[in-house]
Amino acid sequence: MASFFINPNFSATPAAATTISSLKPKHGPHSLSFFNPSPHHTQKTSSFATIICSLVRRPRPEYIPNRISDPTYVRVFDTTLRDGEQSPGATMGVKEKLDIARQLAKLGVDIIEAGFPASSNQDREAVKVIAKEVGNTADEDGHVPVICGLSRCNKNDIDAAWDAVKYARKPRIHTFIATSEIHMKYKLRMTKEEVVEKARSMVRYARSLGCNDVEFSPEDAGRSDREFLYQILDEVIKAGATTLNIPDTVGYNVPTEFGKLIADIKANTPGIDNVIISTHCQNDLGLSTANTLAGACAGARQVEVTINGIGERAGNASLEEVVMTLKCRGEQILGGLYTGINTQYIVMASKMVAEYTGMYVQPHKAIVGANAFAHESGIHQDGMLKNKSTYEIIEPEDIGLVRTNKAGIVLGKTSGRHALKEELKKLGYIVEGKELDDVFRRFKAVAEQKKEITDADLVALVSDEIFKADVVWKLGAVQVTCGTLGLSTCNY
Repeated sequence: MASFFINPNFSATPAAATTISSLKPKHGPHSLSFFNPSPHHTQKTSSFATIICSLVRRPRPEYIPNRISDPTYVRVFDTTLRDGEQSPGATMGVKEKLDIARQLAKLGVDIIEAGFPASSNQDREAVKVIAKEVGNTADEDGHVPVICGLSRCNKNDIDAAWDAVKYARKPRIHTFIATSEIHMKYKLRMTKEEVVEKARSMVRYARSLGCNDVEFSPEDAGRSDREFLYQILDEVIKAGATTLNIPDTVGYNVPTEFGKLIADIKANTPGIDNVIISTHCQNDLGLSTANTLAGACAGARQVEVTINGIGERAGNASLEEVVMTLKCRGEQILGGLYTGINTQYIVMASKMVAEYTGMYVQPHKAIVGANAFAHESGIHQDGMLKNKSTYEIIEPEDIGLVRTNKAGIVLGKTSGRHALKEELKKLGYIVEGKELDDVFRRFKAVAEQKKEITDADLVALVSDEIFKADVVWKLGAVQVTCGTLGLSTCNY
């Protein structure tokens, strides 16, 4: 498949512009089926259109808490500093959180959930510092992120959250209460009526403090009764909520199911057009990214994600996976959905979070893993050397990755002659014909013993096979006896 990125100097022809515009749905973004695009839509995805994401970087709409002027814009709500920090062993100090918040702002996230202020004095201080510094600093485009603090549905938590975030230019309180039968019965020990009243009164209380941006989450919405969800969401909208977050708290849902949940809420909740629908998907079944995208295609316009996908248990939807999927496929099959993320800062953010939390990225992790742009198979290497788009749908430079080997070649036991020849050429050796065959034979023998072949190994192989002296005489055998107690002898 061809690469989805273009040269910034690319000039589109009128025909090209027509091709791209034809990919946009004629009846709004919600008419597209995420998992089963219509044959008609697929037919319009021309071979040229698969080469690029978009011709220009689309502007970020002005921030209004309960409304987005562009119906295809998706807000990115990063919760690395809150849900991400809940990963076992991932605790961070105030300075580390501030550094990451600055990087998130540079990345261009719309909302930074900076922490859970009521959980500890240190967390409250971290959120306050982030609100004062990051929440009042505009980037080169004038963008200032919303700074959000989490709270349970009680006054003490909400007071703590407001005390921390109120210093930001755009403060938000995010309050939650569980709505699934199992949570209400065993954890909260509250009736449905009590839960509705608590949610309604606490959203109203948050608004009364002067916060005009209040997010509400019905915890474990993925396992909650639909009719009850419609009811409680209706009540919090009336109370002043501006964003309704729908969490798949335990990663229980599958994409078609979660997409339908968002669509049902959008269709059956009174007043839903006056708020933003959000998604928060955990990764217990490995479906968090897919569920998040399904939710966005069904009408959600905020996605809650973390850098590297870190978070409780198996983690959260990964920012880099969600953002790059929308960037690569948004215009083609996802209804034109896009974000305001500057993807060139993804790798830098990933490395910082890994370093500060100690949660290192597995090599095969999508987008940011060490092997994400590495190629060892001979067939793949041959394709990469001929045209990188044969096996890479993303240009690594577009996420801020600079690799010394432009084709991402990693030599190993499955590598082929073409790759070996090119690597030798980079080292200054032009090897062809029988000499290449001889070096390749030795290379394969060494590669079966080592996980990866280094440049030093290649130099040694060339020296052994090509630059060895002509044989004038050969030593058949040698025996040496030596020591301090007798006469030293040598036989050959």
